[in-house]
Amino acid sequence: MALRLVQVNFKARNDAALGRFWAEALGWRASSGEVGATSVQPVDFTWQDPAEVGIDVIAVPDPETVKYRAHLELATTSAAHQAEMVARLKELGATPADADLGGLPGTVLADPEGNVFRVLEPQEVYLDTGPIAVVVVDCADPRAMAGFWDQVMSWTLHEATDDHARLRSAEGVGPYLEFRRTTPGVKTVWTRVHLDLVPYPIEDKEAEVVRLRTLGATDVDLGQGDVPWTVLADPEGNEFCVLGRG
Repeated sequence: MALRLVQVNFKARNDAALGRFWAEALGWRASSGEVGATSVQPVDFTWQDPAEVGIDVIAVPDPETVKYRAHLELATTSAAHQAEMVARLKELGATPADADLGGLPGTVLADPEGNVFRVLEPQEVYLDTGPIAVVVVDCADPRAMAGFWDQVMSWTLHEATDDHARLRSAEGVGPYLEFRRTTPGVKTVWTRVHLDLVPYPIEDKEAEVVRLRTLGATDVDLGQGDVPWTVLADPEGNEFCVLGRG
C-alpha cells in the first residue's frame, strides 16, 4: 500500500479568483463543483495519471496566518522563457516577493493572496516536468523526511542528502516533491499550501491512515468534523490530507 501526491491545496479568501490566477498562470482550466472550492487542473486531467498534480483552492472566511512550509516552483526552458513568464505572471496579478526561498536560482513572486512561489531559471532536471517543476517542503532534516515520505508514497526516492531530498513518480513523469533544509527561525515565508494525497484504490484510505500512524504521522484536529478526508502531520509537523470518498 502507498499513496501519491494528487494536488496541492491552497486556502483562500476568494477561491474562484485565486483559481483563475493559477489556471491562467499554468495554462490549465479552473472549474468548481461546489461553492467555495475551485479545482485547477490540466485540460485532460485524470486522477489516475501519475504525471498530473493539480491545485485545489478552498475558500475560508479568514485564511490562517501560519507558515505552511510548502510552495511551488515553476519550470522554464530558457532565459527568454523565464523573463516572459515572470512578465506575464505580473500582468495576471503576481507581485515581487522579498523572500529568501533558498535552493535554486529564479524569481520569487507572490500570488494575489500572498502565497510565495518561484519561477525557476532553466534547469535541465526539470525540462520534462510540465509547468510545475517542484512542490517544495521546507524542513530541518531532509534525510529523516525522506525516510518517512519514501514509505508513505509510491513515488521513487531519487536523492537524499543533509540538504535536500527528491522524490518523483515511479513512472518518471510529472513534478518532483522535494524537501529542503532550512534553519528554524532564519527564514519566514508565509504560505497557505499543503499536500493532498490519494490511495489507489481509494477504498484503501482508512487502512492507509492506520499505516501512516504507525510510520509516525499524527492526527490534526482542525474542527473539520465528519469529512471523507483525514488530516495528518508528518514527523516535522507539516500537515497533509489523505483523501477518500464521501
